Amino acid sequence: MRLINIGFGNMVAAGRLLAVVGPESAPVKRMIQDARDRGMLIDATYGRKTRSVILMDTDHVVLSAIPPETVAERAGDKLTHVEEIE
Repeated sequence: MRLINIGFGNMVAAGRLLAVVGPESAPVKRMIQDARDRGMLIDATYGRKTRSVILMDTDHVVLSAIPPETVAERAGDKLTHVEEIE
């Protein structure tokens, strides 16, 4: 099992990772609130600003204080970086 550091010594299992997204959009904010209501939210920000939202295949939502790009880099080949085409 490969672990990915999501900041402050916290780790998530790479094989369980579905997506890493930013917290700014309304649908992601609703997803966070829904996970909080269901007891499936894990806040790993240590009181800092949420910069990435990690969606797990276990239906957990993990909040991290490091940017999504950094999480993707640490995940290595588990994630494919997709850029928007303008």
